[in-house]
Amino acid sequence: MAVLTEENTSKRIKTKNWDIHYHESGQGQPLVLVHGGGPGACGWSNFHPNIPYLSEHFHVFAIDLPGWGQSQSVMYDQRDNSGVLAEFIETLGLGKVAIIGNSMGGSSCIRLAYERPELVSHLITLGSSSGTPGLFDAAGLTEGVKALEAAYFNPGPESMRNFIATMAFDTRHVTDEFVAERVKATTDRMDHVKGWISGHGKPMVRIDQTKLPEIKIPTLHVHGRDDRTVNFTAALHLSRQIPNSRVLIVNRCGHWVQLEHSDEFNRSVTSFIKGN
Repeated sequence: MAVLTEENTSKRIKTKNWDIHYHESGQGQPLVLVHGGGPGACGWSNFHPNIPYLSEHFHVFAIDLPGWGQSQSVMYDQRDNSGVLAEFIETLGLGKVAIIGNSMGGSSCIRLAYERPELVSHLITLGSSSGTPGLFDAAGLTEGVKALEAAYFNPGPESMRNFIATMAFDTRHVTDEFVAERVKATTDRMDHVKGWISGHGKPMVRIDQTKLPEIKIPTLHVHGRDDRTVNFTAALHLSRQIPNSRVLIVNRCGHWVQLEHSDEFNRSVTSFIKGN
């Protein structure tokens, strides 16, 4: 099997309303990966340790949402992540897909699951907000959100290093290479930065709490016990509201379970999808 790279998996597609970049690999059941909303985030950056393993079991699509990666830029008032995902799935003719979303991506996938349930076979969220304040949430912005905002408003090595350090539990993940990669991805697309700033202070994705009990598909909420961006109790709230759901809490782990504990993440989601 050829080594999967950012370049040889790269593709583009135009849907009815969007110009979307994505990565594709593997065969079989379609699995869509949806990144978070941080500076420099994209499908490859958020999921590159997972794509080779998952591609051995599924037909993997790692999307860049509009406003991130190599997809088109978008202002906040135009953003429609769940609508983008629906058009992407339909344009490619994928039928029902398993879908995994990190943080903002998870909230987008939750919305897709209750807006267009006919498109989703399995729902997996990673470090996702529940869309409502939790009992143990601190007043005001969390440490992770503050670091994210600083890296958007003043993108550079110092702010990006602090952002990545806040996302991760283990500082071994805060490498010079990773910092440089995310700084370049951010500063190369200042149109994306402008689009994010246009929504500053507003929810990344709004979740209708009354719709959560309508999600009937098998659902898994994965969350880092030491997440400083979204408290892990958000996963507990989601599991109470979504009937056919369960929770995996990972200790010694921050906001990026799929990067910090990639082996456990890969095995867990593969087993969940194939076993349900």
